Amino acid sequence: MPVKRADKTPMPVRDALERAHDFGEVNRGYTQFHAGFEAERCLRCQDPVCVGGCPVQIPIPEFVHAVATGDMAGAAKILRSANPLPAICGRVCPQESQCEAECSLANRFDPVAIGHLERYVADWERTQPPAVEKRITRKEKIAIIGAGPSGLVCAGGLAQLGYAVTIYEALHAPGGVLRYGIPEFRLPKAILDWEIDLLRAMGVEIVCNVIIGKTLTLDELFERMGYAAVFIGTGAGLPQFLGIPGENLNGVMSANEFLTRVNLMRGYEFPESDTPVRVGKRVAVIGAGNTAMDAARTALRMGAEEAMIVYRRSQKEMGARVEEFHHATEEGVKFYWLTNPLEILGTPDGWAEGLKCQRMKLGEPDASGRARPIPIPGTESVLAADNVILAIGTTPNPLLTRTTSGLLTNKKGCLVADEKTGLTSKALVFAGGDAVTGAATVILAAGAGKRAAQAIHQTLAARA
Repeated sequence: MPVKRADKTPMPVRDALERAHDFGEVNRGYTQFHAGFEAERCLRCQDPVCVGGCPVQIPIPEFVHAVATGDMAGAAKILRSANPLPAICGRVCPQESQCEAECSLANRFDPVAIGHLERYVADWERTQPPAVEKRITRKEKIAIIGAGPSGLVCAGGLAQLGYAVTIYEALHAPGGVLRYGIPEFRLPKAILDWEIDLLRAMGVEIVCNVIIGKTLTLDELFERMGYAAVFIGTGAGLPQFLGIPGENLNGVMSANEFLTRVNLMRGYEFPESDTPVRVGKRVAVIGAGNTAMDAARTALRMGAEEAMIVYRRSQKEMGARVEEFHHATEEGVKFYWLTNPLEILGTPDGWAEGLKCQRMKLGEPDASGRARPIPIPGTESVLAADNVILAIGTTPNPLLTRTTSGLLTNKKGCLVADEKTGLTSKALVFAGGDAVTGAATVILAAGAGKRAAQAIHQTLAARA
């Protein structure tokens, strides 16, 4: 069926039956023809409202116009000047609710596929010699805690400004949630490694296996190591649980643990890797955000015969991107909407074997703005499940704040920081991303890292 000019150029994807059983990337990416055709749809508005919808403020009309004219080098330069992670954001950023939602075409037609074009340009850039260079012009050095999206983007922004930057990462490989949380079929680790290598080429040093708050204290970064400022981008990696009976059974785990075992520790390559991951025939995932979709789709690829999403609200209230939901549906994930888990049932030897649930109906909106789920009496039932994976949210790990005086947190354990600058309650300590907001999106964390880099530069320049 031919694509009309009013329609967004579809993203080519692999066959669902084929991709559901391997970890190869699902989306194939635009061809040159796709990219040129789609870029020509941009109106190049005098008031580019799409830019206001981008947390890292990419000059969208300029880079899209460069694609339309075939100037890939120019498009890549425009993108990278605003965002150090375009190949990543082009894959996992929810453009449909941000820049594309603001596109002027969206008033009557499909918006320009800004995210697909960003991915195309970044993938083209991967085929070219690196166009970045090390340029340290400032005497001050900056420490960044955490090599996730906010920390990486902050490091890239500071490196562009001429600072010597060192990132301290607790895990054995950089990337944060980009590495441990997002599966290979959505974000190939070769893409992540390439983006990180470009940051290294800009002079960013990355030191892994260092836990700030244990290996080193935050105060030591200033007093003993001489850093002029610190940015905290430690994310929100502490999983939440429901507190229902049976959560301590074998076969029950958080989505963080499951995805970390598979992604960071490459459990999907066992026994070539050293990480075994036990996946039963029937896997129930509680939650309906992107992490839940990732967990269910990963379970299928790890050999589960049936993967289920169990969510106490309806499809309308799910937190996952529409694209991820569609891909999960195509791959055979089953959905139990308006279904609330009450108890995880186990065998006599301590393994999960079922999930006792209750049907729900939706009432008036609650504090989250979503319809409140209300139990329907007498509707209890049991879903057979060998594994139960909880994907109901995460909070920041309290280790750093417990070992650092003067860092204020809110009641959810998130760091208190200025929304525009990222400045915390501690002098010359800035923060951003999930450590401040709680679990959110990669691009919102990236935007916080970019704003903090500018704020750090302005603060230090004013002191010079």
